[in-house]
Order: sequence, then C-alpha cells, then structure tokens
Amino acid sequence: MSATHLVLLCPGQGAQSVGMAKAWCEASPKAKAILDEANRIFARGTTDAGGRTLFDIAFNGPQETLNRTDLSQPALYAAGVACFHALPPEIRALKLRAVAGLSLGEYTALHLAGAFSFEDGLRLVMRRGALMQQAAESSKGGMVALIGADEAQAIEVCTRVLATETAGGCLVPANFNAPGQIVLSGSLDACDRALTVAGDVGVRATKLQVAGAFHSPLMAPAATMLGEALAKVTIAPLKTEVWSNVTAQPHDAANPQLLRSLLVEQLVSPVRWAQSCANLLTALTSQGARPTIAFHELAPGTVLKGLMRRIDKTCEVITHDAPPEVRHEVTDAVR
Repeated sequence: MSATHLVLLCPGQGAQSVGMAKAWCEASPKAKAILDEANRIFARGTTDAGGRTLFDIAFNGPQETLNRTDLSQPALYAAGVACFHALPPEIRALKLRAVAGLSLGEYTALHLAGAFSFEDGLRLVMRRGALMQQAAESSKGGMVALIGADEAQAIEVCTRVLATETAGGCLVPANFNAPGQIVLSGSLDACDRALTVAGDVGVRATKLQVAGAFHSPLMAPAATMLGEALAKVTIAPLKTEVWSNVTAQPHDAANPQLLRSLLVEQLVSPVRWAQSCANLLTALTSQGARPTIAFHELAPGTVLKGLMRRIDKTCEVITHDAPPEVRHEVTDAVR
C-alpha cells in the first residue's frame, strides 16, 4: 500500500554540522529564499555573531562557533523549514498527519503545523538559544549520557549522586532519547560523580561536550524569560497534530496558553522523545493508519532515524540531510 499521509520529524540541537542546509540552498530557490530571510531576521536580532550572517556560520563554520546554543538553534530551525519547502512534490503532496520535533525541533514542528509564522518562530528560537546560553554560562552545569540504562537506573544514579552531594547540587534525567539512551543533566560536580556511580548501577556513562545543564532546574532563569517572550507571540490553532516533548502526547490544538506553558516547562523538564515516538506509533496503529503513512526526517542530519530504529525497528524513516540528487552523487562516489 502506497503512502497517502506524512509524519515529519524535526531534529534538535546536536544535529548541527558545518555545511548544514548548503546543498538544499544550492538546489532549491525555495530553500534559498527561506535561508536568506533567516539571515535578514537574524541580522536584526541581538545575537552577537561577529558581523557574520547565520548561514555563513552554518555553511563555513568553524564547528565550535556553530555549536554555540544561540547560533545552532536558529540555524537548525531555519534549515528544517527550508528543507520542508524544498521537498520533492510527491512528498509535499501527501497529507500531513503529525509532526514531532526533538527539543528545539518542537518549534520547527509547531511552525509547520501553523502555530506561528516563520519570523515569529525564528525570533522565539533566537531568544530561547540566547537565554539558554546565558543560563549555561551562569550555572556551570553539564550533561552525562547513560548507555544501556532504563529510567529506573537513571533515577537511581541521580539519587545516589545527590545523596553524597553538598547543598545546591543538581542531577536529573534530561533526555529519554531511545531505549538504552538516557541523558542526565545537572551541576558539574554531580555530573562528574555520575561517571563513577553509573558503573555501580551497572551502566556506562560518558560526559557530553555541551554548554550547560539543559532540561534541568538550572535552566529556570531562561524558562522564566522565555515565558515572557512567548506571551507576546500570537499562537494560532494547530492545523495538524504536534507531539509535546514534556507530555509525550499531542498538544491541545486549540489551547495556546497551555502550549506556551509546555514550551516553558520543556526547558526544565526531561525530553520524552522515546515515549512520544512510541505513543505516536501506537496511536497510528490503533487507528489502522500506520501502513499508509511515510515518516520523513527533515534536515540536517540523520539522528532521528537512528533513534527511531532503536525505538521501533519496524518504522522506516526517510532522511533529507541533502537533496536526492546530492545523496545519489555521494553514493556513486563511494562506489
């Protein structure tokens, strides 16, 4: 049975790489127009990029500059939207059934579902990235990936670490990315302790190279100010289902105030991506719709395809890191 409906997956921070969206920009006038508009909006913002455009940084790097939270987030949002508008006609002709985005990607998903304009979304993401960068620099936190852990083990690691921490220590589950892949977030001392405690619990741990303790209470100052920014943006009723990182359920399409509240909560709460995807697949299967639905991951990268493979091996995700002709050229070169 050929697909008649479409589910879009939108990547979050961590998927950025130098050169992202460049092939789409060169191949599609629609993609180029969106990235040019992103550059104009970004230039009028307050982010300090040393006089460079957003997509000069995204196309040419260096990687450590692109990795800055206040730069990577708007670049990822704009790249995903540009990719969507440049998709082949046969894909865009499918009826959009649902959209989900990992953390920052939830903003891409909401824009594609009609919640807010491209410009409003980009300005929100610019503000979000700047606030998270500021909170990271002031709180001195970090993140630790647990390999092979379930939720109970992740919570046990946090409990054991905090039992030996001095007042003010913080360590919480921050990302439930896929079965066996959970990320903890908290103060630097707590993250360091988690590397040892994880072994006692029977799982492996590795420290991540990130700016701060994202999706933890240490992001509370950023969450408060993000709420103020969201209050100024008009949120329209959603035209299609968008899955919340916080609840792992679809947003209430006609409740903009609740949507704003969940986006604020997202900064200090765990991202329940694995549960969101599993719940989405269960809902589609129970409705008998799954055989008619194609899953597509927007640019950049293929992170979400890899996570979905671990969440449900029967769900095939088609990625769009680059236009089809570019992917074919790369494959032929490898051969």
